[in-house]
Amino acid sequence: MPVNHTSHRRRIYLWATVLTVAAGLSVRYVPLGLPWIVMNYAGSALCAMMIYWVLALNWPRRDAASLAVIAAAIATLAEFSRLYHVGWLDAFRATLPGMVLLGRYFSARNIAAYWVAIAAAALLDEFVLRRRADTALIESK
Repeated sequence: MPVNHTSHRRRIYLWATVLTVAAGLSVRYVPLGLPWIVMNYAGSALCAMMIYWVLALNWPRRDAASLAVIAAAIATLAEFSRLYHVGWLDAFRATLPGMVLLGRYFSARNIAAYWVAIAAAALLDEFVLRRRADTALIESK
């Protein structure tokens, strides 16, 4: 029975999401002895990359460029949301889930890290993952 093209891509994107989340949490919370700058920006970059993979998982037929634009918009809006302060939101941001999901402080450098990571994910997707997935499907027929 032939493999469904969309479901094959979704499996790839699911694995990319899981691995990216694991790497991001490891960089931030496992004592790897990494310099602070790597911990800070790699974690932010991997979070943005995860947004790209989740979008690709949900819309596997969308082109990589449009997924990258949407992911960059979401990541940038999330960063700008850190400028909005109300008691309940700041209280949530002070918790571990709040720090992981929303972050605490606005940083324009984080936006740059997001965009670089999303571009890297889109390029990896377009030139490696999609081509391998297509080749694997052709070979399985």
